[in-house]
Amino acid sequence: MKAIMIIYNQALTEKVEYMLDALKISGFTQWTDMKGRGTTDGNPHMGTHTWPEINSAILTIVDDDIVDTVLQKVKNIDHINTEVGIRAFVWDITKTV
Repeated sequence: MKAIMIIYNQALTEKVEYMLDALKISGFTQWTDMKGRGTTDGNPHMGTHTWPEINSAILTIVDDDIVDTVLQKVKNIDHINTEVGIRAFVWDITKTV
């Protein structure tokens, strides 16, 4: 099993939720109103007058065989929506209860 954390501009919320539904990923935890800045060329998303945009994040645990599909879908969303930003990170899940 793998954990996938997807961090994205809140403007992409519907696209991310649609992607999860289309892939039949029903379990996730979502955080809203997250602040941050991308590591390469991202503008700050701070929810302020100067930097008004804000991020959200979703953490989902999936079987190994769907990870590449999720990452490709995230890459597609990022390619189409270059101005707002989305990233995904994957971790191994070694145990769960």
